[in-house]
Amino acid sequence: MFQYKCLNPISQTGLGLFGEEYKQTEELNDADAILVRSAKMHDMEIPENVKVIARAGAGVNNVPVEQCAENGIVVFNTPGANANGVKELVLAGMLLASRDIVGGIEWVAHEEDKEHIDKLAEKQKKQFAGCEISGKKLGIIGLGAIGAMVANSATHLGMEVYGYDPFISIDAAWNLSRTIKHSKSLDEIYSQCDYITIHVPLTDNTRKMIDKEAFTKMKEGVVLLNFARDLLVDEEALIEALDSGKVKKYVTDFANPLVAGRPGILVTPHLGASTAESEENCAVMAVKEVRDFLENGNIKNSVNFPNCDMGTCIAVGRITICHKNIPNMISQFTKILGSEGLNIADMTNKSRGSYAYTIIDLESAASKEALDELKAIEGVSKVRVIK
Repeated sequence: MFQYKCLNPISQTGLGLFGEEYKQTEELNDADAILVRSAKMHDMEIPENVKVIARAGAGVNNVPVEQCAENGIVVFNTPGANANGVKELVLAGMLLASRDIVGGIEWVAHEEDKEHIDKLAEKQKKQFAGCEISGKKLGIIGLGAIGAMVANSATHLGMEVYGYDPFISIDAAWNLSRTIKHSKSLDEIYSQCDYITIHVPLTDNTRKMIDKEAFTKMKEGVVLLNFARDLLVDEEALIEALDSGKVKKYVTDFANPLVAGRPGILVTPHLGASTAESEENCAVMAVKEVRDFLENGNIKNSVNFPNCDMGTCIAVGRITICHKNIPNMISQFTKILGSEGLNIADMTNKSRGSYAYTIIDLESAASKEALDELKAIEGVSKVRVIK
């Protein structure tokens, strides 16, 4: 029996996939797994019994990923599960920034002379006029699941699309329309595009990547859209660019005191993945990841450990080991198991940066003594018996 705790409401469509061998608990100390959406976990004390954390979404800035890796806790996210919901909001953001639809709606709602609203509208509509996005140039920074979908949809809307992503995956490249121009530098995006949308993760390298220097390189009257992470944009530099007219509109999904209610900025309250479909897709993917990890020891879509898969566990015994990616680890594992008379039927080891993961299938169950010896190896953070 496995137990899981939800730190946020998780779609029942996903939770229903857990089955009878799983039980939801309110006690963190009883949980084998944690499912989370937006709850901030950095100040949370995560008990040793927690083996896996699944973030029902793409970003994991609310999860202490490095600390979890040190403690042998595998952290999953759900890349692509909410991509369509975010894509649709990005497209809506471009349309809202191009034509003053919001201003027009607000004028109609607040105009006191409702009796003559039809005639007044004909006089007032000019102040809400804008431009069409067809024929305009759109620059997309980051061509992952969301960026690629935005790119393909924008081409169908008649836009000329430029994409920049030096780390684009083969799968993402295959899914892109042939008409998308692959930019070799951000400078090309900045200098050529009427609209720019950001779809990269927040890292030390991308924090405030859209800064004062970037704004100086952009076209006059550019529209900037940010549905990825607020800290990707230096918002103080953004305000200066808006005041100077360099930026026509800024559309963001992240409300804060600096941008809320400011002229030229359209702010939505973090609605990117707030659709029933996105929440269900994320929950389903998260639960499947958790189940495969707990039941078989397999890892897919982890952000702190490598992908590692040995299929459904059919061996007499299977153990998994989270450990540091340092020399001589495998030889230590095999020596201990061999000295205990345990024959290895199959084994795989994968590494990612400073951390590694090993799955070992045995022809007989591992003894407590052997497991204790494995746990005592310097650099080993967690040993699990799958079967």
